[in-house]
Amino acid sequence: MKFTKLIQPKVLFKRKTGRYTPRWLKLSQHPFFIPVSTFVVMFFMAMILFIGIGGRTIGASDAKVVKFNINGQKQTILTRAPTVADFLKRVKVTLNEGDVVEPSLDTPILEDDFRINIYRARPVTVFDGDKRIQTLSAATTPRSVALQAGLKVYPEDNVDVAPIDNLLKEGIVGQKIVIKRATPVYVNLYGTPVTIRTHAKTVALLLKDKGIKIEPGDELRPARNTPITPSIQIFVVRNGTQLTTVEEAIGAPTQVISDPNLSFGSTAIRQLGSSGKRIVTYQIDMRNGQETGRHVIQSVIVTDPVTEIIARGTAIYIPPDTGSIMAAAGIRSSDYAYVNYIISRESGWCPTKWQGQIGYCPASYQPIHDPSSGYGFGLCQSTPAIKMSSAGGDWMSNPVTQLKWCSGYATGRYGSWGAAYNHWLNYHSW
Repeated sequence: MKFTKLIQPKVLFKRKTGRYTPRWLKLSQHPFFIPVSTFVVMFFMAMILFIGIGGRTIGASDAKVVKFNINGQKQTILTRAPTVADFLKRVKVTLNEGDVVEPSLDTPILEDDFRINIYRARPVTVFDGDKRIQTLSAATTPRSVALQAGLKVYPEDNVDVAPIDNLLKEGIVGQKIVIKRATPVYVNLYGTPVTIRTHAKTVALLLKDKGIKIEPGDELRPARNTPITPSIQIFVVRNGTQLTTVEEAIGAPTQVISDPNLSFGSTAIRQLGSSGKRIVTYQIDMRNGQETGRHVIQSVIVTDPVTEIIARGTAIYIPPDTGSIMAAAGIRSSDYAYVNYIISRESGWCPTKWQGQIGYCPASYQPIHDPSSGYGFGLCQSTPAIKMSSAGGDWMSNPVTQLKWCSGYATGRYGSWGAAYNHWLNYHSW
């Protein structure tokens, strides 16, 4: 009988003592073991950092490149975070009192080169009459700083940045903001009581400032030269005439400013707006106890509206692959930003996505819904999907064919891609 010699596994080495030791322990005693192993570890760490920070094309298709800025310190990070809030949580950034994040925390991250900016709060001293309040704020307007400091500010109050005359004497740290309060005045206008806040010094100046006209037959109390004092009561009376007063809201005006530090289409509210109030007094014309007409005798703004200031991003990044699709579909380069904004939000540039499929892009067309049903499909979520067949027989999977149809839809319904973009901003759909 022939016996096969048992072979000792090569993972063991025999020492002079006759005992065996593992190969890895023997290798660890080699003079090149430490430098070689260190190189290998550093190589893999570098690859991980490249993927997580600098690599634009590495990673899952649902990952997005975010340009992150904290007070001028910039980083580029690849992330799958769905919103700004989730991104900050993943990168372990803590927000302190008074810090400002733009865009807002609930903003979705839907495209590459997405911009997130954090402005750290700075010291601010607010003077409100005899009160002196020290706070931290990153707000960009004096009124916003005062509101962030917890102060009630009326639309008629003047809130401004003031120069620091003597730093040592005033002992001010950071920015100086001064609130000059308007004086509340009680005005009874033809029987309708209202509170008006004003910086006028006399009754005459108040009437001029608010456009209140004293017509023949009207009675004014007190006299025009009466100084304005807190809680003074002013009456404008018309006897022998039937009057009615209607209160109307004045919408807050909006000021939009461009910001190259925000992604195209992203917005950030720099100052909250508020609506104003107007009272309109009508004289009623009567005949035989019936109203035959009315005409305005006074229209007075009793509360000024506050302008809402909105920053809108202008930083545009078009990935090369989406840019080539738009070019092939015949879209003008001037419309690329509008198209990218809408398609990124409708489908994430996935030509095989049905309405309701979130977080992934199917590799091919899946007939999970009837193309004639009410489910959206494709790049611009055509509803029903079958409508895109008018652009070509390969509408189920060809992004160029789909985008040609989408372009016809945008120009046909809205007149242009720019108008479609503005509609999407207002209604979050198209």
